Amino acid sequence: MPEGATILEVLGGKDDAVAISATDRPDLTYKDLRDQIDRTVEALNGFGIGRNDRVAIVLPNGSEMAVAYLSVAMAATTAPLNPAYRVDEYAFYMEDLSAKVLLVEAGSSSPAVEAAETLNVPILEVTTDDQRPAGSFDLTARTKLSGTPEAGGLAQADDVALVLHTSGTTSRPKIVPLTHTNVCASAGNIRNTLSLTPDDRCMNVMPLFHIHGLMAAILASLSAGASVYCTDGFNALRFFALLEDANPTWYTAVPTMHQAILTRASRNKEIVDNARLRFIRSSSASLPAQVMGELEETFNAPVVEAYAMTESAHQMTCNQLPPGVRKPGTVGPAAGPEVSIMDEAGELVSQGTIGEVVIRGPNVTLGYENNPTANAENFTNGWFRTGDQGVMDEDGYVTITGRLKEIINRGGEKISPREVDDVLMDHPAVQQVVTFAMPHKSLGEDVAAAIVLREGQDASEREVRDFAAEKLADFKVPRKVLFLEEIPKGPTGKMQRIGLAEKLGIGE
Repeated sequence: MPEGATILEVLGGKDDAVAISATDRPDLTYKDLRDQIDRTVEALNGFGIGRNDRVAIVLPNGSEMAVAYLSVAMAATTAPLNPAYRVDEYAFYMEDLSAKVLLVEAGSSSPAVEAAETLNVPILEVTTDDQRPAGSFDLTARTKLSGTPEAGGLAQADDVALVLHTSGTTSRPKIVPLTHTNVCASAGNIRNTLSLTPDDRCMNVMPLFHIHGLMAAILASLSAGASVYCTDGFNALRFFALLEDANPTWYTAVPTMHQAILTRASRNKEIVDNARLRFIRSSSASLPAQVMGELEETFNAPVVEAYAMTESAHQMTCNQLPPGVRKPGTVGPAAGPEVSIMDEAGELVSQGTIGEVVIRGPNVTLGYENNPTANAENFTNGWFRTGDQGVMDEDGYVTITGRLKEIINRGGEKISPREVDDVLMDHPAVQQVVTFAMPHKSLGEDVAAAIVLREGQDASEREVRDFAAEKLADFKVPRKVLFLEEIPKGPTGKMQRIGLAEKLGIGE
């Protein structure tokens, strides 16, 4: 890969090879994709949009969103937003990003349109035709753009390709700018970790307003000259029909998606048996070892768990594909950037010592935008502090013991929710679990757990607590156990510990 490359420069496929596919649409070849990028750059420049201008994109998941991400980034800066946001949320994000223009579907009635009109942000419409290859589109102006034509041309390696807001625990999300150098380095890291080749085909079920799908499924695949089958998002009821139609060699998802897939696998045995999955990837949240084992047994394919975050343009570590070593419960060794463990004083610690996971490398953002305080807190001696607590073993494999802000402080006793999750997942009736802090008037915080039971299984709060007490010190045993039909999740399918007690209305 060229040093400091752009997205266009790392597209690895031959002109006639398939780049993007979708249900009931002709395939988009790599030549089609490059032509689409050229047309988009020319169109945006004609509307007065050029390098490093922010283009907010609100499109449904699918091939057009995937191609818009790539092609807009070669003219300006892609700023994808969640299609489920409300008017006030869109107004906040577009204003915070200083969006120069909004891209929506032709005829869209998204609340983003109202927000853009309120902020006087011009609107461009993406027009498509089902007879054209998947991902092909044209841009037309819904509102008049006052800008004069730009002669900016193609983006350069140091230009910002993508901006996303962090989904962290702070009250105000932080803006993460990622340059072409950042995203291309990350795509190369993922491609190399997964040994992707032009023969591979990824089925994307991840939302494309999030770093996981944009990087692991889309750009890493295309940098290898492979193809991507773009679905309209994750739907457990449709997953197996799409799996049969796409015939992929791999897919990547968050743990809650994998768990939903497993609940329906037995009803789709023929499709499962005929699948040609070379591997399955999991990221964006901790994958219970029990779920990893069940996935591997069901699909007869290795499962690799990666550790990633927006600030690193996704991947930081990843367990290895065979014949490499996979260590369930760990997130693997460094997979691209340098990874180490740091103490509170900013000193790197030895293997086997718990501390904060830190990273550095060409895929890591140069810093949060307009936020010197956050940059001072999160960067130490050139290392980015992830906010995750972890430990590295003698082989360099990292185990995440928890988010520093999620650690439960029960009267001075520090408890990792992950440790409690791992124990409760061993209970035969438990399908999903998330352990979290609940308020306590004298201890400050106590331990609570929300559980989804397996279909046809039953368990009481007392049984679950007794089970936990056999393996955990008394102060780690959940004082409150709730049984839910579904655990509340964030927009990307991750279970969120922070604020869960308030959301569920529990505590003293």
